[in-house]
Amino acid sequence: MVKLMNGRYFYNGEFYETAEEVKAASGVDASADSARDNTISARILKKHSVSGDDKKLQIKFDALASHDITYVGIIQNAKLAGLEKFPIPYVLTNCHNSLCAVGGTINEDDHAYGLSAAKKYGGIYVPAHIAVIHSYMRECYAAPGKMILGSDSHTRYGAIGCMAIGEGGPELVKQILSATYDIAMPETVAVRLIGSPRHGVGPQDVALAIIGAVFENEFVKNKVLEFVGDGISNLSMEFRNGIDVMTTETKCLSSVWVTDEKTKQYLKTHGRASDYKKVEPRGVAYYDSVIDVNLSAVEPMIALPFHPSNAYTIRNFQANASDILNSVEKYTKEQLGAELDLNSKLTSKGLLVNHGVIAGCAGGIYDNICAAAAIMKNRSTGFDFSLSVYPASQPAYAALVKNGVVNTILETGATMRTAFCGPCFGAGDVPSNGSLSIRHTTRNFPNREGSKPSDGQMSAVALMDARSIAATAVNGGILTGADTVEYDERIPEYSYDEKIYANRVYNGYGKPQKELPLIYGPNITDIPKLEPIRDHLLLKMAAVIHDPVTTTDELIPSGEASSYRSNPLKLAQLTLSRKAPSYVSETKTVTGTDAYARAINAARILVGKNADIGTGSVIYARYPGDGSAREQAASSQRILGTLANITKAYATKRYRSNLINWGMLPFVSSFSDFKVGDFVLIPDIKAALEKGEEEISAFVINEGEPRRITLKLPAITAEERETILAGCLINTYVKKTER
Repeated sequence: MVKLMNGRYFYNGEFYETAEEVKAASGVDASADSARDNTISARILKKHSVSGDDKKLQIKFDALASHDITYVGIIQNAKLAGLEKFPIPYVLTNCHNSLCAVGGTINEDDHAYGLSAAKKYGGIYVPAHIAVIHSYMRECYAAPGKMILGSDSHTRYGAIGCMAIGEGGPELVKQILSATYDIAMPETVAVRLIGSPRHGVGPQDVALAIIGAVFENEFVKNKVLEFVGDGISNLSMEFRNGIDVMTTETKCLSSVWVTDEKTKQYLKTHGRASDYKKVEPRGVAYYDSVIDVNLSAVEPMIALPFHPSNAYTIRNFQANASDILNSVEKYTKEQLGAELDLNSKLTSKGLLVNHGVIAGCAGGIYDNICAAAAIMKNRSTGFDFSLSVYPASQPAYAALVKNGVVNTILETGATMRTAFCGPCFGAGDVPSNGSLSIRHTTRNFPNREGSKPSDGQMSAVALMDARSIAATAVNGGILTGADTVEYDERIPEYSYDEKIYANRVYNGYGKPQKELPLIYGPNITDIPKLEPIRDHLLLKMAAVIHDPVTTTDELIPSGEASSYRSNPLKLAQLTLSRKAPSYVSETKTVTGTDAYARAINAARILVGKNADIGTGSVIYARYPGDGSAREQAASSQRILGTLANITKAYATKRYRSNLINWGMLPFVSSFSDFKVGDFVLIPDIKAALEKGEEEISAFVINEGEPRRITLKLPAITAEERETILAGCLINTYVKKTER
């Protein structure tokens, strides 16, 4: 089904291990270094880099995209640095806080702010319920050969031949201020698709098969996935989009696919025929590694809690259900401190599920909903299974109304909703205590669906394709693979109505109205002033997390915290509330204790009585940052006074970048024997940053003698050091503005 291989040459659809083999086939004498330049990704990246150095890229993007959990903070930061207008198209969608009152604040105020910002600075504003961020960008902006940066981790438009990257808000601030996105040239991984999907298999099945093969071994971490192979021609564009958006869960940096006549037709359908161009590897290309996927061998899949990589074929799961569920229950108890009884859902017929969702940028696309309707046609979801279907855009919804699919779905007892990302992060369709919800959405991290173990509620999500969710829905809630159900797989032709966007979306790009005011609601507040780094740091260990992975949802909750994204101080109070509930109180009580008195005395002995010692807090997490791009996972720590993270490794580039952009030290260390309440003294850290040192000598101070440890800042750039020294990214821009 999925095979992993080391570096290969690629020519005319085939892979070759050596330069001699590819020369015999192509007649081209190519080295790996020169052939890397012939990949799609290398050519797009170099085209968008202004550095003049093919190894160290400085990228300028063609467009930006944010949703209503992130755009307020981005614009507020850019405004501090003198923002006058958006230099490139910036799309502000409203698909995350659409409910407007989650957590007790009125998030419609954020939407009013967003519209006023689009008018003032020349942006594009997509109102709530009109489209989820990634559907709108696919339909209206993504194009072959382009690059788009979004403040959402699932910013992926590779199936259209467009390289898109999801990052934290500060990286968008840099683009708005006409700065660059700086990275080393990433490695490229070929994903060759061969064959054709079998009956009952959808894009989520293919995606979960790939994620399961590469996530844990970090085969593609921070690399670009480049989809090639004859199998692509056997997939519709929506099928490709459904696979592509899930590449985020592999830990890759970005993705891009070859384009063809189907890509051309997709763009033509959406009124953008002129945006099409052929994108494919050129001549002999070299890929640093290869993922070979036989589409014909992919079966309906299920990703059990609590990660998309916890993937099994439904057939294998059904054969070993009790053992697999036992492992989930054990993880829940050991890692989450909660109880979850899934084995009780096993019946003589199979696993009984009570809840299903088809939604968002992965599930709510046109083809998926049509296929689900075909499976459910003239049948019932029953009284004990609830199914919610969220088309990802109003044009898709309108097409589903016109072709009768909506009526087919409603007749089954399922409900149709508007475009909303809430089910992906616990702001909609939160299941009841003890429930297992099956979803065609993007993630199934712990408690991401909205459960709160601290309040006695624990539920879980398994990811599946819309086709198998529909098959389960009409089988009394008994887990069922769509390959066991007969249905008409033909997808009705899609009809795009451009008037839906034309009549509702505000497009002010290139037409800023500088005289107009920004409209603020009472929940929208400025970011507190953050001070530059001091000569030495004495940091209290406020949280110690040895779990295998700490997700951004655990660093800052996604559901109940969403309504406070525009209020940094209120949001910060929820930092690590699920993973380390004492963190906030610990970081607020750094000084004024006997432990602090001992630590500061020891520190002054080590660095000098009159030394400039800054105080704050630090957290240790073994492997933090998997998941969302949301910058608040870092900024909330910083606002509370946390000045560093210490880790064994960072799960994603974007979390490390968020730490740096918020003025925090992203340390890596082999030392992990920390306890909450310890103090970490980092002598001469300011001088070390100024000199570019990557290895830092530090001390752990508790009741015994100070213990020397080594902290590392591997591959930290001059720009990153400047940001940390200044206290945060925005401080560097404010200084430039003042000069």
